Amino acid sequence: MAEQSFQLYDTTLRDGTQQEGMVLTVEDKLAVARRLDGLGVGFIEGGWPGAVPKDTEFFRRARTELVLENAVLAAFGATRRPGVQAAVDPQVRALLEAETPVVTLVAKSHTGHVRNALRTTLAENLAMISSTVRHLVHAGRRVFVDAEHYFDGYQLNREYALAVVRAAAEAGAETVVLCDTNGGSLPDEVGAVVAETYAMTGVRLGIHCHNDTGCAVANTMAAVDAGAVHAQGTAHGYGERCGNADLFTVAANLVLKRGREVVPLEKLRELAAVGHAVAELTEVPGTVAAPYIGRAAFTHKAGLHASALRVDPGLYQHTTPELVGNMMRTLVSDMGGRSSIELKARELGYEVEAGSEEVARAATRVKELENAGYSFESADASFELLLREELGGEGPAPYPFEVESWSVGVSGTHAGEVRTEALVRLKVQGRTVTASGQGNGPVNALDTALHTALDPCFPVLAQLELVDYRVRVLSGETGSGAAARVLISYRAGDRRWGTVGVDGNTTAASWQALLDAVHYVLLDGPPGRAEEAPRLTAVTAG
Repeated sequence: MAEQSFQLYDTTLRDGTQQEGMVLTVEDKLAVARRLDGLGVGFIEGGWPGAVPKDTEFFRRARTELVLENAVLAAFGATRRPGVQAAVDPQVRALLEAETPVVTLVAKSHTGHVRNALRTTLAENLAMISSTVRHLVHAGRRVFVDAEHYFDGYQLNREYALAVVRAAAEAGAETVVLCDTNGGSLPDEVGAVVAETYAMTGVRLGIHCHNDTGCAVANTMAAVDAGAVHAQGTAHGYGERCGNADLFTVAANLVLKRGREVVPLEKLRELAAVGHAVAELTEVPGTVAAPYIGRAAFTHKAGLHASALRVDPGLYQHTTPELVGNMMRTLVSDMGGRSSIELKARELGYEVEAGSEEVARAATRVKELENAGYSFESADASFELLLREELGGEGPAPYPFEVESWSVGVSGTHAGEVRTEALVRLKVQGRTVTASGQGNGPVNALDTALHTALDPCFPVLAQLELVDYRVRVLSGETGSGAAARVLISYRAGDRRWGTVGVDGNTTAASWQALLDAVHYVLLDGPPGRAEEAPRLTAVTAG
């Protein structure tokens, strides 16, 4: 069971949607809510009914379409308007009509905002808070109050900021959330203000931080250490300007670093998967280097790190990646050595001996090839082909087909139409196969031609999909005269991997990478590993 006394509150569907470029449909919001509920968060804020039509529709549909097993749904809105009774204020009525167990009210705690934004008196603002909270509590709602601009307001007029906290609590608010709305505070300031506020009010406090100083997570942790028992955040730190506190990082920190089980331990193992799913649904990717769940969070490249990790992974990792659903990865590069090769080989499922001649040869080849312009960091498939050659000791593994020739032609018309066509001639299973393919460029055309030629003979290749293509023109500093490095990423189902090619001709480099992808899929499982059929089921995410 998650810790009941601490409230982990997600505001992705409201504050997070203010992220530049994020536009969610009601269907998207329902799907995100289901994934967050599966993680085990305590509260999910669905939006602002009455103010945003899409959010009003979300709450209407949520009543019948959203079955939450762990979280409690919350509606967000403002206190009543100045001079208007809470019972007749349309915005307050909309909050009740959302029919959520929890209502979160935003309230001004900064005197400047009260006078200049609300255009009312300080006394009326306190009355607005009190009467709105009482009205909602009387209607059977649990009420949280977000004290907007609290830290700036506290510095400007401490007594008034404290009066806002007291007014909300005395009217029946369950938790008063102190908001660093402008995101300009630092951890020591946040910790001190939270501690002082609690000491002078005794009210149950929460924290809501924006990331404009890059301290949203640190500020949240400082607030919790100072006594806050409610923390708000958004998936991946989504939000306007620089974003909000990253809910995933906050959750992992609280569980793993503070021993507060704000989500069940078994659910924490789904953290990376939930983060990936939310990013897919919002179409706003998370950061590759995001703590805990980022693809690079437990990735090691330097040889010194790899050498130590071989002895004890804890020497260069602050926690076990599996606890948050992630995994340790080793990057193969000229910065690494035998230890990097050994770790990467074991990660891919190969049994190798520490300090073996095969590992030494592979390490030497990697350094030589990277000096010539290759890069294996994002090309696991090409590295595995290289590794198999060295472990087998018999030179390059034969392709299950033979390339006799390939060509690409590009033609254009006066009207500006461009046509690209590739032609490949292969020997497959003892017979010659010729196939052509058209595309929006040489790589697309060659990829299409390869599929046309090989898919009938090797149906497993039909699942292979080219998803990313990158080319870098290399300087002469590599000493090889290479002109271009091509990195191609592929997908089959939910698995991804990459290949690399280097040549003085960009199309030839692309052809190398394309062939590596096909070769990789068609190979049997690694030596010493159980036979796998088809090979594609064993592809490792690159």
